[in-house]
Amino acid sequence: MSFNTFGRAFRFTSWGESHGPALGVVIDGCPPGIHLGEADIQPYLDARKPGQSRFTTQRQEADEVRILSGVFEGRTTGTPISLMIENTDQRSKDYGDIARKYRPGHADYAYDAKYGLRDYRGGGRSSARETAARVAAGAVARKVIPHVGILGHVVELGGDRVSGFDAAEISRNPFWCADAAAASRWEGALDAARKSGSSLGAIVEILADGVPAGWGSPIYAKLDSELGSAMMSINAVKGMEIGDGFDAARLTGEQNADAMRPGDPPVFDSNHAGGTAGGISTGQQIVCRIALKPTSSILTPVETIDRDGAATEIRTKGRHDPCVGIRAVPVAEAMMALVLADAFLMHRAQVG
Repeated sequence: MSFNTFGRAFRFTSWGESHGPALGVVIDGCPPGIHLGEADIQPYLDARKPGQSRFTTQRQEADEVRILSGVFEGRTTGTPISLMIENTDQRSKDYGDIARKYRPGHADYAYDAKYGLRDYRGGGRSSARETAARVAAGAVARKVIPHVGILGHVVELGGDRVSGFDAAEISRNPFWCADAAAASRWEGALDAARKSGSSLGAIVEILADGVPAGWGSPIYAKLDSELGSAMMSINAVKGMEIGDGFDAARLTGEQNADAMRPGDPPVFDSNHAGGTAGGISTGQQIVCRIALKPTSSILTPVETIDRDGAATEIRTKGRHDPCVGIRAVPVAEAMMALVLADAFLMHRAQVG
């Protein structure tokens, strides 16, 4: 049994590996008549692609998308949309040393234990390279819900948290950071980690505005659980929270209550719940955060074993992100868009 498909009404199946000739995605369930061209998708791929600063992997990929099906004369036809992105800068030789060694923190051992073989070239299917396909699919999802605004930004890097928020600042630094002072500190911290052969973790926040009340379906398709499934499927994500998340457990009942006042729509005095109640959107801003572990591919030698179970040591060569949280922002935005587009179509199907 294979699980490469996500979604219910708006579904996508990604395909391809890190060092294969190409990767891509097939989207099914997209409504017909939506204006769509490669130019609508490319900006989101450009935001995610590698090699844009010294703080990301120096793999050079154009990540140019091609629409192979599902669009005629600039409009979606309602049939499956197939998107393809070629791999043009693979360096499989960088991974020759790990063909028989397991990289701690990677999926190497788990894949070998499950399948009896693994593609060691960049991790194959387990590589974050696969997320390019999700970003492409997310760009299409945004066309389904154009009234919803989605914004992701890094709120913590290496344990250093932002103290301010200026949305305009996000595009001015390579960290997707809305706090100029924090971005300046992160530059030094990440440079130090990179030069020492190590890596840092991060926390990314994703916000969605314009989601009306009513999206999401109890009990087993709650908006919270769909977002959780989507965000936790992103490489290196080890935790996810909605609204106040774990901090809600430290509040009293009266502190945590999002008091309501009359209005059309109702006015909420706070948003501790992160825009959902009972797994259904409330019309407030959707707020979720994801925690990403430090990149497992590091130059510092670590103890491991080989395929025969013998003790050995490994240091990962090649081109890797010193903080995967940076390039995870466009991916998390895409997964938010995919969940919300699916929720919109499911809601429309059930209640009209």
